[in-house]
Amino acid sequence: MITFENVKWKNFLSTGNQFTEVQLNRSKTTLIMGENGSGKSTILDALCFTLFNKPFRIIKKSQLLNSINQKNCEVEVNFVVGKSRFKIVRGMKPTRFEIYRNDELFNQDAAARDYQKFLEQQILKLNYKSFTQIVVLGSASFTPFMQLSGNARREIIEDLLDIKVFSTMNEVLKDKVTDSKISISKYDNDLELVKSKAEVQKNYIKKLQDDKKKKNDQLEKDIKEQELLKECLKKVVLLEVKKIGDKDVVQTKLSKVIKLREKLYSKKDKCEEEIKFYKDHNECPTCEQTLNEETKDNHINKNNDKINEYVKALAELLEQLKPLQDRFNEIIDKEKFIGETRSEIRTLENVIDRLRGEVKGEAVDDVDVEKERQKLKNLGKEGISISKERDTVIGDKYYLDVASILLKDTGIKTKIVRQYLPVMNRIINKYLQAMDFFVSFEINESFVETIKSRHRDDFSYSSFSEGEKQRIDLALMMAWRTIAKMKNSTNTNLLILDEVFDSSLDTSGTELLHQILGTLDNNSNTFVISHRDALFDKFRSVIKFAKHNNFSGIN
Repeated sequence: MITFENVKWKNFLSTGNQFTEVQLNRSKTTLIMGENGSGKSTILDALCFTLFNKPFRIIKKSQLLNSINQKNCEVEVNFVVGKSRFKIVRGMKPTRFEIYRNDELFNQDAAARDYQKFLEQQILKLNYKSFTQIVVLGSASFTPFMQLSGNARREIIEDLLDIKVFSTMNEVLKDKVTDSKISISKYDNDLELVKSKAEVQKNYIKKLQDDKKKKNDQLEKDIKEQELLKECLKKVVLLEVKKIGDKDVVQTKLSKVIKLREKLYSKKDKCEEEIKFYKDHNECPTCEQTLNEETKDNHINKNNDKINEYVKALAELLEQLKPLQDRFNEIIDKEKFIGETRSEIRTLENVIDRLRGEVKGEAVDDVDVEKERQKLKNLGKEGISISKERDTVIGDKYYLDVASILLKDTGIKTKIVRQYLPVMNRIINKYLQAMDFFVSFEINESFVETIKSRHRDDFSYSSFSEGEKQRIDLALMMAWRTIAKMKNSTNTNLLILDEVFDSSLDTSGTELLHQILGTLDNNSNTFVISHRDALFDKFRSVIKFAKHNNFSGIN
């Protein structure tokens, strides 16, 4: 239960720089009086501004600041919830919003909007609409329950029955469902991405394998071509080797012919030397005898004959030497060709060995393919992990969907409301009868009313007179307060009626309402704002507002 103790304000609306304070729990019934513009309804705006950061009347918030002083606007409300005493302070120029519990200031690190949300949901546990239906009933800007939209009616009933937590849970649940959908969508995208990567990886591995096979096929083809060329060269070498099989014979003959030629040249040179000797000398170098011309001529002729024989023999020998030399030169050329061919064969063998090594080893390519296969396996593991996480989120979303069905307006809240509807309708009709308004009033789980007269004629709220409508509005307000007290949800000591007695209620209705207010328990503190002086003696306390020098205050 919320027990409001006092409210005070300064530089607020027409109030000056001195605090105006109203004790809210001092008297069971209090009449607030004053002329128009005297500030008697300021208490409503002060409470709503402090608690909900908005005025009660339909004016701009900036208009709450005193137009003369234009600064240091401050409003303070003190109340007790359970064992905790709270003080709410709100101001303008400078802006101020503070929440105290047991004289200790709450942490203000959060944003102002979150701070306000904390005040409404965690401390007051009622919002502006509920406050203006259960605590305050005013003629200026009050919207009766029957003129509210279906959603607004639902909010008030949920506050009364303390089931707004289900709406809060539903809002949280909606966020979780949204997060689940986002997560599932993300997992779906991640899975598609992994699948795409895996497909690309498979194609890449296949390309590597195809390239390897193509390369190996080409290598095998090159090896065959090189081996074929090698075999051909070997055959050429064998043929050429056969062609020089007479090398030793030719070399032997050539050697003999050359030696014989050298001998003939040597003998020929010797004969030529003797001829020269006999031509140049007249004495014998051995016996020192004089050589006559005849002897010299005989020796010269004899040597010339020998030279002729040697020349003839050399000519014949040269005829034998030429074919042998040509054959020998041919053999040398063939041996050179055979050597070059054998060198080519060795080169081909090295090439073939290298190609075979590439075919057998292919170490680098094999490692690359294995690495890519490992990447594919890792993608598979990643896909399995994502699928498991996705399945977990889908499983959680199933329960969230079930919970969402339960927390919808048509779910568990409707069942709770359905159970309380007979009690609510009975209490509403009790207050209507107490005000001599004998109709059967019922609201259903969609908060749509059915009103029937004694003769069971169907009526709507709009078909009644203003006085009858106000009796319905008052009956509903009193019923909501009774239910709040039963549920201890939005139960409070405070009730403020702004000019209710001055509007459409007739004398009889006013008397009946006053009687109803008198039946409220001693923990209730009712304030009635009115112009009627005739009500003066019907209240235990009276507060009169008046203006002095354009500033409002308690007279």
